[in-house]
Amino acid sequence: MSEQSIKTIRAVEVSRIPSGEQIQIPADTPVIITQALGGSFTLLIPSQPGLYRLAGPDADAIGQEPTTEAAPAAVDGQVSEGAVWDVLKTCYDPEIPVNIVDLGLIYGCEVAAGEGGSAVRVQMTLTAPGCGMGPVIAREAEEKITGLPGVSQASVEVVWDPPWSPDRISAEGRQKLGMD
Repeated sequence: MSEQSIKTIRAVEVSRIPSGEQIQIPADTPVIITQALGGSFTLLIPSQPGLYRLAGPDADAIGQEPTTEAAPAAVDGQVSEGAVWDVLKTCYDPEIPVNIVDLGLIYGCEVAAGEGGSAVRVQMTLTAPGCGMGPVIAREAEEKITGLPGVSQASVEVVWDPPWSPDRISAEGRQKLGMD
C-alpha cells in the first residue's frame, strides 16, 4: 500500500500502539495508512506521536470500505474448528504484517458443541508481556469468532506460559517477514 496522506472524514476513536490507550481524533485530521490487513488499519498521525490502530467497522472515517468476508456455513448449528482457525488468520498485530496464527500467537483452540451452537475457547499470547494491544487483539479475535455462524459464545484468553519466541512463527510467516 502506498503511504499517502489523507484526512479523516469524521471524528473517530483509535488505539495507540502499543499501549492500547484509546484516543479520539477529530474530523479533518491528516493521517497516513501504513498497514491495512484483516480489516483494520494502522495509521500514522503526523500531529500525534506513534502509530494508531483503526478498527475495521470505522473504515469509513478514513474513506475506506469495511471488509467483509463470506463466513462458512454452520453444520448442524455448530462451527468447525477449521472455520475458527481461518477467521483467526484475519487478525493481525498492528505493527507486524503477519496474522496472529502464522505469528505463533495462538496456543490453543477448543470448540465444544452445545444446544444453541458452539462454544469456542482460544488461548493466545503476545510477542511481549507489556504490550497494551493484547486486549485489543484478543477482543477483535473474539468478535470475529462470535460472528461465525454456529457460534453461541467465544472467549479469548491471553496467557504467558510458555513465553512466545520467534521459533513459533510459521514458515509462511517467516517468509513474509524475510526471515528465510
